[in-house]
This record gives sequence, C-alpha cells and structure tokens, in this order.
Amino acid sequence: MYIIGLGAYLPEKLIDNSYFSEIMGLGEDWFLTRTGIHTRRKASPEENTNLLAIRAVENLYHTLDFAFSKVDLIVGATYTPYDTIHTLAHAVQRHLQVAEIPVISLSTACSSLLNAMEIVEGYFAMQKATMALVVAADHNTAYNDETDKNSGHLWGDGAVAMLISKQKPRIKSYFQVLDIFTAGGGQLGKAHESVFLRPIDEGFLMNNGRDVFIHACEYMSKASLKVLERNQKNITDIAYFAPHQANKRITLNVAENLNLPAERILSNVEYLGNTGCAGCAIALWENQSKFKNQDIILMAVFGGGYSYGAALLQYCVND
Repeated sequence: MYIIGLGAYLPEKLIDNSYFSEIMGLGEDWFLTRTGIHTRRKASPEENTNLLAIRAVENLYHTLDFAFSKVDLIVGATYTPYDTIHTLAHAVQRHLQVAEIPVISLSTACSSLLNAMEIVEGYFAMQKATMALVVAADHNTAYNDETDKNSGHLWGDGAVAMLISKQKPRIKSYFQVLDIFTAGGGQLGKAHESVFLRPIDEGFLMNNGRDVFIHACEYMSKASLKVLERNQKNITDIAYFAPHQANKRITLNVAENLNLPAERILSNVEYLGNTGCAGCAIALWENQSKFKNQDIILMAVFGGGYSYGAALLQYCVND
C-alpha cells in the first residue's frame, strides 16, 4: 500500500519551560535535561480532539488534487478522545460527507498510528477498501495535570492525516509501505499502571516513568530490528529514523541501540512536546523535503500500555 498524501495540524499556542518552572518550582534546565523539550503546542479552549483531526484533514486536502469522495475507509487513532461515541473518525466522515463506508476508531496509546495503518492493510487485503484516510490526533493537554512533576510537562497537542492507496499511484512522490510489525506488551513490567487515563478516577498520570523508559528503549529497538530482519534490510539501509516523539532521551537511546547516527533521526519532541500517536507521522510530514528517491524510513513506536511496533517506508519519486 502507498501513502499518497500527508497533512498535519499543530495548535498555535506555545508553552515553554518557564511556564512549568513557575508551576512546579523547578529550574527551566531541569525539564530540558530530562526530556529534551523546550516548548510544546497547546490547543485553544475552542479546540478538541475531533477538531484537531478535521484541521489535519483540511491541510491534507489543500495539498492534493484528489476527490475525497473516493475515500472508502476512515480509521481514527487517539487515546485522548473528545467523544467516545461520535469519535474523531466519525467527525472526519461528517466533515467530508462520505457515506456508506467503514469508519473505525482505535486506541493502543502512542502506538495507535501503526495499528491504524494495519487496519487499512487488512481491509485492503480483504478487498473491502481501496482508498483509506488515517487520522491520528491527541489532545493531551485536555487530560493532563500540569502540576504533576512526573509527566505534567511532557505533553503537546497535534494531529496528522494520511491518505493511503491500495494501488500504486501515478503522482510525483509517495511512500510505499514495505512492512508493518506491531505487538502488545501488556504483560510486561508495570504496563498495567505505569501510564493511565481514567476519566472517572485519577485522570491522566504517569506514575512509573522509569519503567516506561526502560521498556520503550528495549522494545522500540527490538521492533525495529525485527522489521528490518523480515525485509532483509540492515541498519545501514536506513536513510531516516522517525520514532515516537516521547522523550529525546528515549530517541537517543534507541538510536544508540541501533547504531544509527544522530543526523538520521527525525525529531520534533524538542519543540512540540509529546504529541502522542501523531508525533512520528508529524515528523514525516515536516521533513518531506529532505527525502530522496528510494530512501528507506524506519518508524518505531511504543505506547503507554506497552504496545509497540515498527514500520518500513520507502520514499518514491516518479519520473
């Protein structure tokens, strides 16, 4: 399958480390040292997860000469829903006014994007769709406790939209999805309690950041090596690495485990914060001008429930 278009939306408001320094009584360098983050994006009071998703779709179709009436599958991904019934995928469907198509929303925490792409892969294989729209959005600041010193300073808001075709496109440039590997890790470590969002209980908290760090570094690395091995590729074949944008220290640790040089990393966590399941695809969207024909891009993700995965994409340019 082929990603034939990318669009993203980032709220305008920037929150820098001085904001959290005042709230938490910690020096600004404390946040930068532990996370690499110096600014984050925060949605306005008028914005919600569904609207973030719609804005990403609008930015996608403004860059494409494509009739969105041809979309025959919509898959939404988020763990911070505005509405668990009229989900972000349904909101996107209503915005596009496309009828009688499958519309699905899912959550596997920050690895949700790759699982959404796998849903598309399955529908294509079953001959039930040929043109899919995947939308990943997280409105982390809607649930976040800004006074929580463990994780209150990590989160940013953002959304990304992907148009995915079953057929090889004739457009100038696109990404071929070579492979996707995902797995659940709910049995690992403190997966059941490290990060949780319980709207009727404690809200959104990360109580075991060290456990998350250890498992994220290990399993993003393992998933990356697995998807490379499945496709007879070596790390030297990788032009760019687009990891889940959780924490710069995690990114650098995984890159070190894989022997990937820093210049191959696509990172935005420094200035966007942790934008959840949208982060690694936002990095793809931001860096499209860097890619050259036949470049292979490795994606790796890890979610708070300890789901994880990796994907290989190849950037292609038609003559």
